[in-house]
Amino acid sequence: MNRVIIDTDIGSDIDDAMAIALAMRSPEITIEGITTVYGDAHLRARMVAKMLQYGGRQDVPVFAGIDRPLLHNREVWMAGHEGVGLIEESEELLYEDKHAVDFIVETVMANPGQITLIPIGPLTNIAASIVREPRIARNVKEIILMGGVARLGDNGADIRHVEHNIVSDPESASLVFRSGAPIVMVGLDVTLKVVISERERRQLLESGDSLNVALAGMMERWFQYNNEDFTFMHDPLTVALVIDRSLVKTKKMKVNVEYDHRLKTGQTIAVQAEDANVDICLDVDPDRMVKLLMERLLRGDSE
Repeated sequence: MNRVIIDTDIGSDIDDAMAIALAMRSPEITIEGITTVYGDAHLRARMVAKMLQYGGRQDVPVFAGIDRPLLHNREVWMAGHEGVGLIEESEELLYEDKHAVDFIVETVMANPGQITLIPIGPLTNIAASIVREPRIARNVKEIILMGGVARLGDNGADIRHVEHNIVSDPESASLVFRSGAPIVMVGLDVTLKVVISERERRQLLESGDSLNVALAGMMERWFQYNNEDFTFMHDPLTVALVIDRSLVKTKKMKVNVEYDHRLKTGQTIAVQAEDANVDICLDVDPDRMVKLLMERLLRGDSE
């Protein structure tokens, strides 16, 4: 059994919600808790609680974390419509009083070598946890994070140099990558190859399952917001690697985060090193990944 903590900046984009749904619907995964980060972490905690409600998983505890970047020196990007269509302002959606960082530290340290951290947002909560308890780096089973870009795969020349989760808090990202913890970096090199579209949205809607119908609604609003009928499954790929690591090809390297005081800096630079601690995903089987995702979701809660 794979025991995980998902750290998310769930919002109106669909991939965080899909990642959480995949974890809920995968019997190989035990979700110890879900923590939220970046922007309004309490609003995000309420969104997670609603997704768990749709999936019949109110047994999973939710913890709000840190709202602002580690040094409070970066702008916080909020789309301005987070949660619209998913939760009502007056809706009572409960989550834990304990802070996300406290939960991460306590859970990892009480279960050495057993907890996988899955950060799918900026790395502020993870960095703060390591600052508070540096032994997390050697007590965590591994950190499978969505973030960064190596530009070393076959699409390297065509993708951008920086990625949202890293540039939103590059200081935290640098700290996490330098911690020595075993890390799997699921970056744009692979996530931009995993695409779902209106076809998958209709399948979710037609399933009639409450969680899938909610996901289909989020997808519809996201498609309208972007004026597109497809989207990338950045975050679900991190969860999928807990289930099937053979979905990706990786290379063990060291990652440095290059940044300065300007906004939107934070490039992940992969280098060869004897102390390499990061398995960088360089290629993915996108068809098999989408098949796994949809099979788990369309199977519903009948298992």
